[in-house]
Amino acid sequence: ELCAMSEYRIWPGTGKLFIRRDGKPIFLGSSKAQSLTLQRKKPAKLVWTQAWRRLHKKGLSETNLKKRRTRTNKVQRAVVGLSLEDIKKKASQKAEFRSAQRDAALKEVKDRKKANKAK
Repeated sequence: ELCAMSEYRIWPGTGKLFIRRDGKPIFLGSSKAQSLTLQRKKPAKLVWTQAWRRLHKKGLSETNLKKRRTRTNKVQRAVVGLSLEDIKKKASQKAEFRSAQRDAALKEVKDRKKANKAK
């Protein structure tokens, strides 16, 4: 038999049979289980019972298989100032070409500042 409170096995010659008012027989394995049953404690709220362990997923590590996770995919999106094609074009350009472009832009800005100072 199984104890109604703890769900542990009750070996022959041990435990008590308690008959509830509604006539339902309840097997209790220990005086602790009997005391808690008479106090109307819920087995799910007592940490040492099997009901609590089942609720809180304890002791299932060997039966559970590894959970599969979905891999995240990297997606490129268009930004406010640039379309997706422009971003891809920039990414495919060589580093030297882009650094040359940057230098040219800097030179242009400097020239503009010089022209403004001369005026």
